[in-house]
Order: sequence, then C-alpha cells, then structure tokens
Amino acid sequence: MKSQKQLLMKLLKGIETGDPEAAAVVNESKYIQHNPRTGEGSPGLAELFARLARTNPRVTFFRVFEDGDFAFAHNEYDFGGVEVAFEVFRFEDGKAVEHWDNIQEIQPPNPSGRKMLDGETKITDLNRTERNREMAREFVERVLIERNFDLMETYLATDLIQHDPEIADGITSLRAALDQEQDGAPKIQHQKLHRVLAEGNFTLCMIEGSREGQHVGLYSLFRLSAGKIVEHWTTCTPIPPRQDWKNDNGKF
Repeated sequence: MKSQKQLLMKLLKGIETGDPEAAAVVNESKYIQHNPRTGEGSPGLAELFARLARTNPRVTFFRVFEDGDFAFAHNEYDFGGVEVAFEVFRFEDGKAVEHWDNIQEIQPPNPSGRKMLDGETKITDLNRTERNREMAREFVERVLIERNFDLMETYLATDLIQHDPEIADGITSLRAALDQEQDGAPKIQHQKLHRVLAEGNFTLCMIEGSREGQHVGLYSLFRLSAGKIVEHWTTCTPIPPRQDWKNDNGKF
C-alpha cells in the first residue's frame, strides 16, 4: 500500500497531469471539504480540478509530511498566478476522507531576503516528534494567542529564520510585528489553535485569527532544533463570509 505522503502527492499532482487515477485516492462517500470556496464532496473536487485544468496548472512540492492518519504538504501552485499552499488530508483505509488548506498569493522576499518557500526541507529527529508538537502548541497558545511576548525566548531561537513575507529574521522583528496596532487593536491576532500536526523536526499549526480586521486562517510551519523553534513559514488566507461558503463544514 502506498504511504499517505504518496497518496497526497498523487492526488494533488493530478491537478497538473489530469491523471484520472488521482481521483481514486478520494473516498467519494466520506469526503469532507473544509475549503469554504469549494463545493462539498467529490462533485466539488471534480469541479475544482476541471476549472484548474484550464489554467495550464503546475504543482510543485517543497515539503511533504505524515502524522498518523494525516498527510500534509507545503506547495507552490501556478494556476495562472503563483500561490503558496499548505494542504492537509485525513485518510482512512488508504483513501482521503477530509481536506483542509490555506493558500496565499506568493509575495516578494521579506526584509531579510527570504522567500515564502525556501529554507530547510530535511525531516530529522523523528524521536522528538511529540516533544516538538508540544513545544509548538505551547508557543502558539502562550505567546501568540495569550500574547505573552516576554516568553518568546523560551521557545524561539534568537536568530529565528523567518519566511513570513513581511517580517525580518529574529525575535525582535517578530515581536515588533505582533505589537503593531490598527484602529486600537492588534494588526495580527491569533485567536484559536485548531490542530497541531508534526513529523520529526517540523510542526504545522492550524490557527484561526484576524489580520487588519479580517477573519483569516493563519497556518504556521515551524522547524525545531534542540528544543527551540529555529525557522518559520506561514500563509494567511481570508475566510469568506458565511453566506458565501460552498459547503457547511467550516474552515477548520
């Protein structure tokens, strides 16, 4: 049986290749869609693939991970415009049964010259997966959501490598960005951590929040080393108003 990483890649690469076997990865009777802009189940997926096929699509995998029943990926898409994506699938019996994503138009390099997808890709420290998961969870809950910024050095390397397109490397730059206000409220607010996925030295945190007053998904991928977060990637995706959703499952 193929690994869940292989199944994820086959499914998403089918957007580019048009491989009819890609759809066989999905359990049509169980498939739950959490992208609010995509219709429910396999009909919604088929409509999405058909629409994207007209854009001469390109799918490039930068990082692919597996965690229990989940596989998740950090991708670049070119659907007539380049986007950065986190894709998350839950599997049962070798079939995809649930899907989440967070996609952002690619941005220019950040003030430190780093791009949204470059950086380390090697998965190591598999024996530290659970410790790293809990470290990332604590950082998001205690620092980002509760806004205890004085605790940053407990979790972050001082010279944090930053791939957020608007923030430079280091703790100081991150804190300055999180301290910014707009209309008397934080410009970036992390409000609820929905899920933490992990494999070895990488963890993906699926976070709900707001940016500049807009309801958004804030996905953060962290790389950890020796008990510290040393590298960070992210995407920020607006969540459409409830009346515009094409399914009833919610973003998270």
